[in-house]
Amino acid sequence: MPVPFPLKDIAFQAGLSLATVDRVVHGRPGVRRTTRARVEAAIAELTRQYGEAGLAGRRLSIDVVMEAPRRFTDAVRAAFEAELPGMRPASFSARFHLAETMREGELAAILSAIGKRGSHGLLLKAPSTRATADLARGLTEKGVPVATYVTDIAADCRLAYIGMDNWVAGATAAYFLGQMLPPGPTGVLVTLSSASFAGEEEREAGFRGVLRERFPHLKVVTVSEGHGIDRSTRERVLQALAAEPDLSAVYSIGGANQAILAAFVEEKRPISVFVAHDLDEANSRLLAAGKLSFVIHHDFRQDARNACQIFLHHHRMLPEDFTIAPSRISIVTPYDPL
Repeated sequence: MPVPFPLKDIAFQAGLSLATVDRVVHGRPGVRRTTRARVEAAIAELTRQYGEAGLAGRRLSIDVVMEAPRRFTDAVRAAFEAELPGMRPASFSARFHLAETMREGELAAILSAIGKRGSHGLLLKAPSTRATADLARGLTEKGVPVATYVTDIAADCRLAYIGMDNWVAGATAAYFLGQMLPPGPTGVLVTLSSASFAGEEEREAGFRGVLRERFPHLKVVTVSEGHGIDRSTRERVLQALAAEPDLSAVYSIGGANQAILAAFVEEKRPISVFVAHDLDEANSRLLAAGKLSFVIHHDFRQDARNACQIFLHHHRMLPEDFTIAPSRISIVTPYDPL
């Protein structure tokens, strides 16, 4: 099998040993069909990232590990694949380890494999637990720089945080939602995917803080642990609606917005204002249909650039005084799609 990339790059992308990739490429016996498929998929992924043109300069290989709903990880992956070919002064390849939920042992296994294989950088979106912090610290000690994405861990365990200021995002949601609601007591449902994500807790804290200050007549009810998955989120929203008759507004931090809407419809409860995060494909459809009032969004492609630049800076390929800022927040309405 002729291949356009070094075998070590294919091995890195496929998560296989160099010897295994060598057997596949040279058509030697004793290779499972699934292993051959992994090598073929790795070559296809590298081809998508780099195209047919060879890129000059040093090459950096990074890992992106995210626990998040697929609609989010798909959007982030597309942003990285759009940005990586244009990065300078080095060229980048990326391996993606994506899942809607990860058990602690699964995350540990992924990060352990990265530590053994090596990486020029790890971008991590995972629960903000002591175990996650310990795993990140262990990678740092092995020379793998770690940056967190959207949600954070202890600062001494990572190189940088990539994403929006989550407290400001929640405060912004509260500022607009409070002014859009009619006067008088109203219940606001806040949905988290999981309380273990520090970024989501920061958004909720910003939201509650502004409501207390500016709109104290609004009551907040929070549901969590739906993990952004439709079925589990719908069940939790239905329970909240049964217990709280005044809920008529939604601030969705954790996603699964179609399921939230379905629960309100099932209970014949109207939604006066519905605020969501991220202009992914699903939210774009809901916004265009008038199901969402507005979406708080930030540029995933800018996030991808920031992550790559942080790793370039770590490897002394950018000026010493280089810094990044939190991603700018955009408010997207049905009349102003991105």
